[in-house]
Amino acid sequence: MSSKICHANPESEEVAHFAIAEFIEHERGQELVDAGRAMNFISGIIHRSFHSSTSKYHTVYRQKNRVHSLPQNYDKPQDDNIYDFEADSATEAIQGILEDMLADFRDDTGERLWYMATLFQKWLEEPNFSELERRLGIPRTTISQEVTRAKAYIQAQLKINNINYYE
Repeated sequence: MSSKICHANPESEEVAHFAIAEFIEHERGQELVDAGRAMNFISGIIHRSFHSSTSKYHTVYRQKNRVHSLPQNYDKPQDDNIYDFEADSATEAIQGILEDMLADFRDDTGERLWYMATLFQKWLEEPNFSELERRLGIPRTTISQEVTRAKAYIQAQLKINNINYYE
């Protein structure tokens, strides 16, 4: 539809994406879908956006007849990373262990789980022991020791639950 309205201009795909985004953000979008008039509305957006020099598309993207887009021969390298299920499940398990640590004040061995977990989370936000010492008023050696204990506790819990993790 956009290609026909834009007379096969190479810019037609960009105009179509712009029109779809505008339609999704429009306050009456769902009402138009329910009434079966969404395509007419989108085609109107495409037409006005492409042919009008005062349209939002024209002022934002063309800027006085200059179209900003990638060259035709530009090839963006594709990310070949495959979803790592083990890493994702380990991350979720670690988050669960941290939540459990925050819920329990002490474990069976008397470790102060809440304190370890709280300092570990603070360290994740700011991995600088000196800065944490200034901010929290807790000696940096204490913070370092508790973070080390928290890491060891989390790794032990992962091992107990047979969850592979990456160090």
